Amino acid sequence: MSKSDKLNTSSKEIWALALHGGAGTGASKHDKHTEAFMADLLKEGGKMLKDGASAVATVKTMVGELESCGLYLAGKGAAPNKNGEFELDAAIMDGETRMAGSVAGLKGFKHPVNVAALVMRKTPHVMLVGEGASQFAEEHKCKKVKHPKEYYTPVKYDLFDMDDRKMTGTVGAVALDSEGQLASATSTGGAPDKLPGRVGDCPIIGSGTWADERVAVSCTGMGEYFMRANAAADVSARIHYKRTSLDVAARAVIDSVVFLGGHGGLISIDRLGRIAMPFSSASMARGSIHANGTMTVATV
Repeated sequence: MSKSDKLNTSSKEIWALALHGGAGTGASKHDKHTEAFMADLLKEGGKMLKDGASAVATVKTMVGELESCGLYLAGKGAAPNKNGEFELDAAIMDGETRMAGSVAGLKGFKHPVNVAALVMRKTPHVMLVGEGASQFAEEHKCKKVKHPKEYYTPVKYDLFDMDDRKMTGTVGAVALDSEGQLASATSTGGAPDKLPGRVGDCPIIGSGTWADERVAVSCTGMGEYFMRANAAADVSARIHYKRTSLDVAARAVIDSVVFLGGHGGLISIDRLGRIAMPFSSASMARGSIHANGTMTVATV
């Protein structure tokens, strides 16, 4: 079911924002709750962009809120791996500069996307993993999770049945700001019951997260297949080399993931504020808002 609303804004402005809460296996009794949350978050993000916030700042804030809410298998809602540990991944990319930061296998911190943003801003590197990522987050005084099992587990089991949340392991945001700059951010707790050390597409720049001067993309679904398709960057490549529209390019990328045997979806936005959110999974929590006030939120 799709919802729409209006945000008072000038029609002369050009900015846009899209969010996703992960690919899923179909309709759920919780959809109304998650859609209402996403609608409120889109309004918040829309106000940020209307007030002049950068695309990078907006996607970081949006993904941070998605990590905090506990409604998705990312951040607070993360599921444990086979050893009962919580290993989180995140990435962020600035389309103007193509600067990027990511973390993988991060343990003990509330907002992986904030750590990824610090990697982008404070280091010459793009990716930190495991113990090194955690040490970096500690040195930069990022918010810690003192008791992981108490912080994560009640959310996971109290709000949802695991069957309802299968595959919904990623959250993401893409934005175009009023200066015409694009950015993308993605965060995940990874697949439930994954092998320790497993890393999916989310923190891999080009696979699960991408932004350049043409488009910003955040992917969700069966990460290994998105990695093999280099899905996020391929949207931009198809626009650039094949001169296709955003809709055609985004759909073709999802088709390539399906061809490999995977399923999922992506959200994408181009420099004119056009948005494409195709998916091959049974559902994908998603929403968008434009400077003209149009807002949509849907799951199936």
